[in-house]
Amino acid sequence: MNGDARTDAERVAADWLARQDGGALAPADAAALEAWLGADTRHRVAFLRLLAAWDESRRLQALGAGWPHAGPPPRGHWATPAHGHGIASLGDDAPPLPAPPDLRELRLAPRTHTARRPAARAVAALCLAACGLLATWGWQSYHRVESALYGTALGGIETVSLSDGSQAILASDSLIEVQLSRRQRRIELARGEAIFDVAKDSRRPFVVDGGDREVVAIGTRFSVRRDARDLRVVVTEGTVRLQSPAGGKRGTRPTTLLPAGSMALVRADGVLVRSIPIADAERLLDWRNGLLVFRDATLADVAAEFNRYNARKLVVADADAGALRIGGSFRWDNAEGFARLLERGFPVRAAYAADSIVLASP
Repeated sequence: MNGDARTDAERVAADWLARQDGGALAPADAAALEAWLGADTRHRVAFLRLLAAWDESRRLQALGAGWPHAGPPPRGHWATPAHGHGIASLGDDAPPLPAPPDLRELRLAPRTHTARRPAARAVAALCLAACGLLATWGWQSYHRVESALYGTALGGIETVSLSDGSQAILASDSLIEVQLSRRQRRIELARGEAIFDVAKDSRRPFVVDGGDREVVAIGTRFSVRRDARDLRVVVTEGTVRLQSPAGGKRGTRPTTLLPAGSMALVRADGVLVRSIPIADAERLLDWRNGLLVFRDATLADVAAEFNRYNARKLVVADADAGALRIGGSFRWDNAEGFARLLERGFPVRAAYAADSIVLASP
């Protein structure tokens, strides 16, 4: 509740208390009070807070009545009668004082009603108000707008739209955990590869957690691929920052800025950064269109890439076959067509089985 709303609620609550203390409320007024209390939890909290202070002041007045000296009476001055209820008389000629209000019971109904609601409800209402304030603060700072897992099966590709306006394209057999708050946008890449098209938001960095390294952006387009502890980052638009996570077990490593047209390979022994034409960077991400693009790659590497998308695996049987250099674009869902093409143009023979294709030198 903002300051103005709180002041208004307390002012109305004070008015109701004054009217209620002045005498029995008319049925219409009693109904109006109940309606006002039920309209908003903040009304009830303001009323209870003032009612507690009001009853406490009445109790202090009652306890101090008839005491002729300055300051409060000493402890035990008033004695409780052996029989009956209330406070003992102040003297032989003084009338007995009425019993003080029981602070364990706070009125929520007009005084014309005999039923009382327990103080536990008042405490609960105050706790709810406090929790509301804490929740508001938490929402503004840390509340998760989105928290979810997205994954793909082997051979599947999925486009995910995030609530901040960003988009992620997941490659085959990939898994990300999304946590978006008002302070940060955080994505954990548990496995596989994803292309991130990041909505610009300078107040909330977009962080991709790849284990030993983080990729941080504000508004850009890039991909992150995770193979065990190795990462590959390809930037096609804007600039990203490659850095060690805070409190990382492997210590802090130098931060690397990667502009568009950069490809970074992160391994245990360090980071290798290459500058490549934007068109080549885009071709590295053509898997989203069903294509695998190779330029002077070994057959062993090509087979491993096909196997990321297919249950039927390409098996390279010997080192000579694995060392063959391959270039071109191939559909990743047609491993058998690729093997037959190799048989026609390279010194390779293929053996076809239901779950594998073995490639070997003749």
